[in-house]
Amino acid sequence: MAFVSRSRRVALRFAFGPLLLAVLLASCGGSDRLPVGRLQIRTAAATVSFRVEIAETDQARQKGLMGRRHLASDAGMVFLFDQPTTTGFWMKDTLIPLDIAYWTRGGRIVAIRRMTPCRTELCPLYAPGRSYTGAVEVAAGALQRHHVTVGDVVTLERPSF
Repeated sequence: MAFVSRSRRVALRFAFGPLLLAVLLASCGGSDRLPVGRLQIRTAAATVSFRVEIAETDQARQKGLMGRRHLASDAGMVFLFDQPTTTGFWMKDTLIPLDIAYWTRGGRIVAIRRMTPCRTELCPLYAPGRSYTGAVEVAAGALQRHHVTVGDVVTLERPSF
């Protein structure tokens, strides 16, 4: 074992402390948790609010709501993209029917789709037919029940740390 001076040990603790914390959090499942925010949709009649998990990494977007057996009527998942995209969503291994609304950088909804669960290898893609920068999935029927339509405006309140 090599000798390490006290000042060197302190420096090493500061250098490796954050790395050790990240490894510990990952091993405890802390990295699986998504940030939670509040999505508001301003419709012609009212403002609707959903508590949402925020998926903004490739891994989080790919997993989405797969395997979930229940989604509260006021909950959902937001998918954020750095650049406009036209990529569609699929429902592989998703167990509950969902509504999805796609919006542009300015927050204006450009398309709404109803998606059904898929347990086969070839699942349909649900695409908006134009570019978007964000999307939200909520329980099927929630958007219609709240009279959300194309042209309504989305605002996302993100957690502050």
